Amino acid sequence: MLEVIGAEYVDGYRIHLRFSNGEEGVVDLAEALWGPVFESLKDAAKFKRFEVSGVFHTIIWENGADLAPEYIYEKMVEQAHPADADKPRR
Repeated sequence: MLEVIGAEYVDGYRIHLRFSNGEEGVVDLAEALWGPVFESLKDAAKFKRFEVSGVFHTIIWENGADLAPEYIYEKMVEQAHPADADKPRR
């Protein structure tokens, strides 16, 4: 099971994440902030007030919003290697 084990705010909507599989990197979540629960997080001051949940093993915000660690990981990998995004995974 993939888990977020550490996270630090970088800037804008970017977070540096560490995962239980040993990988880490920066992900920009600006495009992930859609829907009612994420609307208030478009305010960068509110966005940067997240924490790593020991229960859900991902980042959570004070309004109850969270993103699945698998989703965040895939976004991080996709953004780090955009040319590989269209290649099928094995």
